[in-house]
Amino acid sequence: MCAKESELIHDTSNITYEGLLEGNKRFVEDTLKIDPNYFKTLANGQKPPILWIGCSDSRVPANQITRTNPGEIFVHRNIANMVIHTDMSMLSVLDYAINVLKVKHVIVTGHYGCGGVLAAMSSKQFGLIDNWLRNIKDVYRLHADELNAIEDNTQRGNRLVELNVIENVSNLCRNSIVQNAWQNGQELSIHGWVYALSTGIIKDMEVSASNNSQMDEIFRFESK
Repeated sequence: MCAKESELIHDTSNITYEGLLEGNKRFVEDTLKIDPNYFKTLANGQKPPILWIGCSDSRVPANQITRTNPGEIFVHRNIANMVIHTDMSMLSVLDYAINVLKVKHVIVTGHYGCGGVLAAMSSKQFGLIDNWLRNIKDVYRLHADELNAIEDNTQRGNRLVELNVIENVSNLCRNSIVQNAWQNGQELSIHGWVYALSTGIIKDMEVSASNNSQMDEIFRFESK
């Protein structure tokens, strides 16, 4: 027997505003029992080696699924983990992470079952977000032959999630902030991952890059 849809969704009915504040108090108490200087050390500054560009989906917390601690991953999240050349929020985070924090890795992380990707596959209108989803529709257009050949909707959606990560890794590599870092000899690698909600496993899409040598010439910037 198949479970009802409501039974497949994590029950959040017991989460309240007051409960969040109470949870914070317990978090502080439990943490100080383990390390009395934890927050003093954390307040001294950050030097994370990783920038994570992920989806805003509440089920994909960067630190938890990689077993890392606060201060170890610098995070930017948006709908469907997009790297858009005109997104000043993403560009500001990217610039700060690379040029100030000197991160060594930038990881674009998508996830199967992404609501943004699935919405982009439809012809429905959703409101303001339609303008954002256009970027994912462009990914579909670039890979339409492959995607249209996949009959199963779930599998087609999963493949579009993967292709969306791959294309956004490509967008990241073409970015002037990234290319300038490479030209300056900075140690920096770009990666693409896809997280499976149903298993908790991260899939490396094997599109990592640490220079622009494989990039189409039209996208390469000359040294300043």
